[in-house]
Amino acid sequence: MRTAVGSVIALIFAGSPGLAQSPEQSPLYSPLKQIHRGNAARLVKAWQYDSGDEFKASEIQCRPLVIDGVLYATTPKLRVVALDGATGKELWSFDPFFGKPVTSKQRSRGFMHWNERLYFGAGHQLFALDRKTGKLVEEFGVHGRVDLRQGLGRDPESQRLQMTSPGVVYNGLLIVGFLTSEALPSSPGDIRAYDARTGQLRWSFHTIPHPGEPGYETWPTDGWKTLGGANSWPGLTLDEKRGLVFVPTGSAAFDFYGGNRPGDNLYANSLIALNAATGKHVWHFQFVKHDVWDRDLPTAPVLVTVKREGRTIDAVAQCTKSGHVFVFNRETGESMFPLQTVQTPASPAEGERLSPTQVLPVKPEPFARQQLTETMLTSRTPEARVSALKRFRTYRSGPQFTPPSFEGTVIFPGFDGGAEWGGQAYDPETGLLYINSNEMAWILRLVPQGGGERRSTASRLYSRHCATCHREDRKGTPPEFPSLLNLEGKNVEEVIRKGAGRMPGFAFLGDAGVRALTGFVRTGGDKEVELPAPRASREVQLKYRTDGYNKFLDEDGYPAIAPPWGTLNALNVSTGEYAWRIPFGEFPELAAKGMKNTGTENYGGAVVTAGGLLFIGATNHDRKFHVFDKRSGKLLWEALLPAGGNATPVVYEVRGKQYVAIAAGGGKSGAPAGGAYVAFALP
Repeated sequence: MRTAVGSVIALIFAGSPGLAQSPEQSPLYSPLKQIHRGNAARLVKAWQYDSGDEFKASEIQCRPLVIDGVLYATTPKLRVVALDGATGKELWSFDPFFGKPVTSKQRSRGFMHWNERLYFGAGHQLFALDRKTGKLVEEFGVHGRVDLRQGLGRDPESQRLQMTSPGVVYNGLLIVGFLTSEALPSSPGDIRAYDARTGQLRWSFHTIPHPGEPGYETWPTDGWKTLGGANSWPGLTLDEKRGLVFVPTGSAAFDFYGGNRPGDNLYANSLIALNAATGKHVWHFQFVKHDVWDRDLPTAPVLVTVKREGRTIDAVAQCTKSGHVFVFNRETGESMFPLQTVQTPASPAEGERLSPTQVLPVKPEPFARQQLTETMLTSRTPEARVSALKRFRTYRSGPQFTPPSFEGTVIFPGFDGGAEWGGQAYDPETGLLYINSNEMAWILRLVPQGGGERRSTASRLYSRHCATCHREDRKGTPPEFPSLLNLEGKNVEEVIRKGAGRMPGFAFLGDAGVRALTGFVRTGGDKEVELPAPRASREVQLKYRTDGYNKFLDEDGYPAIAPPWGTLNALNVSTGEYAWRIPFGEFPELAAKGMKNTGTENYGGAVVTAGGLLFIGATNHDRKFHVFDKRSGKLLWEALLPAGGNATPVVYEVRGKQYVAIAAGGGKSGAPAGGAYVAFALP
């Protein structure tokens, strides 16, 4: 039997969050039980590895891979390091940027493994390394790498994408997705399979269907040529026994206004079951039709088993940013719980045609609150409440699918969920699915923008092309969208012209437009410029943009809603009932004043074990690593990390001793950044 990691023991303890053959072999479930309920309180730090790579905007989102006692991980600058799993000693290191300075946020959430090779993404490249030496595998692609911009049917040099999450391996195929811009221009989100030995492309599935393909009629006639998104960035899930790969996709670009993409936009915002050998469509379910709320599927789905009337049904569970859990029969796509159709109000934006209906599950009930009301606003201080109430009354707040508006629509849960990229852990012993969730409100406001004029000013170019992410004041929302102030020493013009990471390039503005925009970003200086004639293949003109990514916070920077601001939930996937639900995380400075267990934003997932434990870091501000009783949710132990543990831990064994390790990279929501891995064990 061939598996994605070469051995069952490695598959159990490591790999991509969604990779699995069965729930018992899920990488987020460990059969190890040397550490258990009775002794977890005795855990101590076994070792700490400090990469030295951290910088102001850095994070670590990597879940390590452990094979034969060696732990493989990435640093904030995406160096791959091999560490002795028992001591943390570095064995080798590989730099995918080959010495070039790295000062912007980089993401890698883990590895694929096949035939003694490690595969991982850095920027737009898929690398293959010899896992024992850290050297590039020359026979793979071009000198050990594949350029993922190739083969998308568009000019490769104009594509901006990143492979941030590992794919899956099936019978010698590497099946992968990628992250791309959620603004335009954007790459189409093709799902692709590469030969694990040579790097040759073996199949592609078009998530924006081409003429003659099912779903083509849900897009504009030529949309497949110019539109982008509908990509799978959080990782894929493999049912190896059935030869099925489950693909969660995100929204079409632009993700807040779709006047240029009328229709339901299949296969955006969908879970797609594909034949892993051929890439052929088996079934799909679309969660949001014609998305304008940034409701990407944020996490790889999880393989579960559902018990019904004495039968056991193999199922797949998908959690959403909106706080819902959908459970489907793996083979047929049939929902395991009733679904309901809800009406969607019309959009106030000219040219926008929303789907009149959407679908939500009747059960399980959402794991996050669904609609913000005045009674749910903060009471942290009287002043904070008065301020929140005043602002809230200027916004539009309604149930899920309340359209974006010009006064500002409350998105609750927010753009980061609900569920987020860390993923969920499933326990085959209890049948519980463990979900950590954010409960934050964000404000989505549409603003008009000009478009198509041959003459423009630098400030209008900035407003049209940059302000959605970096804000009108150029302060951004770091670290996801960095500030554009104080950019001395940065090659701003080159980045604007060519793009970087998932940011598209704007060479279509012409030399004069690029130079004017560069000057405005650097100094705020304005000037009028003559622009090239727009072409649909280069630039899509939209009537509206948003005014940025805005959390609903009080004047002191805390959420302007009542707690909990983050939760941890245990859901029985057979009954649809919750076994327990608790606030998750806290702000140390508020806890010191008696405001404890508020919950906080949390990023990263959990691992559940046969020892009765749930291991999870994730909480942004308290920097804690936690161990909970998986049956009751009782906190058994916690430790302070050098920075926030915004990643998913790994449980493994070396020479008969059990360890649990997690990245301590911090950097989320303004928290201090770090660059360490920390492992714990019994003394």
